[in-house]
Amino acid sequence: MSRRIGPRAPALVVVPAAIAFSLIVAPLAGLALAVPWRRLPDLLGAPIVVEALRLSLVTSLSAALICLVIGVPLAWLLARVPFPGRTLVRAVVTLPMVLPPVVGGAALLFAFGRRGVFGEPLADATGFVLPFSIWAVILANVFVALPFLIVTVEGALVSADERVEHAAASLGATPMRVITRVTLPSIGPSLRAGLLLAWARALGEFGATVTFAGNLQGRTQTLPLAVFVALESDRDAALVISLVLVVISLVLLVALRGRWWGAR
Repeated sequence: MSRRIGPRAPALVVVPAAIAFSLIVAPLAGLALAVPWRRLPDLLGAPIVVEALRLSLVTSLSAALICLVIGVPLAWLLARVPFPGRTLVRAVVTLPMVLPPVVGGAALLFAFGRRGVFGEPLADATGFVLPFSIWAVILANVFVALPFLIVTVEGALVSADERVEHAAASLGATPMRVITRVTLPSIGPSLRAGLLLAWARALGEFGATVTFAGNLQGRTQTLPLAVFVALESDRDAALVISLVLVVISLVLLVALRGRWWGAR
């Protein structure tokens, strides 16, 4: 049995491809070579790392769960229900994906800050001030991560075969039963991928968080913010925190490879 041989890549393709790959690998290699591996266990147990990791996990997982609860219904509406202004709504929903994170944080501050449009009435009525709290971190994470889940789920819903849903409805299933028992299970891989992407985006959020929630160790300082602080005071700690984020991101991308490109 003859072995199939693929086409040879021309040099005009290989050279720029190698340069592109090198531009990505070189910084990661530099990070790995600079990490003080012998001190790794001690540095992982440092208070700044432990507190930032704990806060990052709590806020990012909470944000991902919120994105799941409120994002799936919105994705379903955008995919299945024609309504006036749907194109505009879709554009607004995806805006945080391209908006500079600092601008997103400023928008959150002007909306929900102590003197914000919605924050001031809330503070006057309840005494609850949102900025510079763990809730501000979660809200900032939801703001930047929600579009990733919505776009992924909406794309899956648009390409899904609706005939199965129509068949279930014709057999007497209620609309909610069709959605929960037929629609969502049929897009399970995309739903999980969207959830993981939303969680990863929330875990790596920096600009909106530091603008809206501040950078208070043990209170609002997540892993990316801890890197920023540690670069000025503890270079080794910054390297270790960066390594943790790189490893988490790499594991996530490997887990999603079958969903986003053909695994070979």
